[in-house]
Amino acid sequence: MTAPMRIAIIGGGTAGWMAANLFARRWADRGVAVTLVEAPGIATIGVGEGSTPSLKRFFEVLGIAERDWMPACDATYKASIRFRGWSPESCAAEYSHPFLTQIDVHTEDAFVNNCRNRRLGYDVPTRPDDFLLNGVLAAQGKAPVAPAHFPFSMEYGYHFDSALLGAFLRNHAVGQGVTHLPRRIVDVQRAEDGCIAAVQTDRGERVEADLFVDCTGFAALLMRQALDVPFHSFKSNLFNDAAVVLPTPAQAVLPVETTATALSAGWAWAIPLTSRTGNGYVYSSDFLSADQAEAELRAMLGVAESAMDARHLRFNVGQLARHWDCNCLAVGLAQGFIEPLEATALHLVLNTVDLFMDHLEQGDFTPRHRDAFNATITDRIERVRDYIVAHYKLNTRTDSAYWQANRDNEDLSEPLLHILETWFRRGDLASELDRQGNLSHFRSASWHCLLAGYGTFPPLSPEQRGDVDFHRDRDIARFLGGCSLNFPEHAAALAGAPDKPSSHKAFA
Repeated sequence: MTAPMRIAIIGGGTAGWMAANLFARRWADRGVAVTLVEAPGIATIGVGEGSTPSLKRFFEVLGIAERDWMPACDATYKASIRFRGWSPESCAAEYSHPFLTQIDVHTEDAFVNNCRNRRLGYDVPTRPDDFLLNGVLAAQGKAPVAPAHFPFSMEYGYHFDSALLGAFLRNHAVGQGVTHLPRRIVDVQRAEDGCIAAVQTDRGERVEADLFVDCTGFAALLMRQALDVPFHSFKSNLFNDAAVVLPTPAQAVLPVETTATALSAGWAWAIPLTSRTGNGYVYSSDFLSADQAEAELRAMLGVAESAMDARHLRFNVGQLARHWDCNCLAVGLAQGFIEPLEATALHLVLNTVDLFMDHLEQGDFTPRHRDAFNATITDRIERVRDYIVAHYKLNTRTDSAYWQANRDNEDLSEPLLHILETWFRRGDLASELDRQGNLSHFRSASWHCLLAGYGTFPPLSPEQRGDVDFHRDRDIARFLGGCSLNFPEHAAALAGAPDKPSSHKAFA
């Protein structure tokens, strides 16, 4: 492939328009022409979606201020994810996984040290949200938006309406020179070398390109159907394959965290938007029917008698054998799917596009580094998979066959087995992750949040010492409490989002 003077993105949605914006932004001075072809009239679910901090960096790269996009997308701030009912045998009914931010460098080691001492049997506090600033802000209902005088940068995600975000990104991309063709693809034409030569639209147009990007969702029109790239399923260790979604009215006080509540055969999300609350139940159809899942979700939400229609979805978890094949790159659902437990979907979209552009440039716009790119993306997705699998493997629920089957599941990757072995043998988790190459964005602190939040500790030691509680001895509560005084209430932050974004590059 020569320098990609023509890029054709097939399929829109959030993934397609994110890719279009990134290509147009980064390669504007290379004379690249970006065209996005999407079938008109395809509805997006749009009941609410959450992100990791990578979405914040995406808007910073594009130079788009929060005040410009958040109100248009019904967006709210997200400081953490709260897990309810996943490990009832632990000391707490729920725990929070806050996003780490710069100031946590002053408290993270106290959290890690307390986790180590608890693994040694000492009775010390290990709730992640007591040690990390975003956890304190979430408990107080404050937005993680730092004022100008606060000398530390903050990391956080968002909740947003995915349909509105896709429309916003479409308008921005078109304003940057991206050509938008609302067309349906009726044929994919391949060249003699097996790569894609062009796609044919329902209006008889032939769209040629040097590089094609498959954003056609689960259909994977280019990668799976035209290029016949195999799909590797994760079904053996991620059982969920269905979801039912049902929005409810917006909450009077908007929280700054997503809630993931364990139910009989999966878990339910609650995502607070300014216009409504997005709710859904992700479950395994091997253990629950669609009707049963809808009834359970309605009962949980207290809307059993509501006339509002629920939507039902089916999906396959896994990833393509190759994410870059011939002259085609897969992005978003076309490249694979890991269930939305840790809101990694958009993170992987951004990571894929950013890494692809890096490898293409390093190879002088040839496929020289295609194999290295595929190996890296495959491994990163597998490491995200491992982190999510651990949520199910370590559960302590006893109320259904579904949770027992997850706990009994022995289909674990070698990296995950080494992580768990290191933890239970009281080893250094950070060192083990470094040894593995640390390709996931779930670093040591995130694993500590999960393992401590689940209460995966040995019985308390009969010998108790008084000098092992770093939370108390370093007065972490006072420190974080004082820091939190700098931050606004969520509603106030939404009413006056920051004007100027800063500049970042990577989404790793």
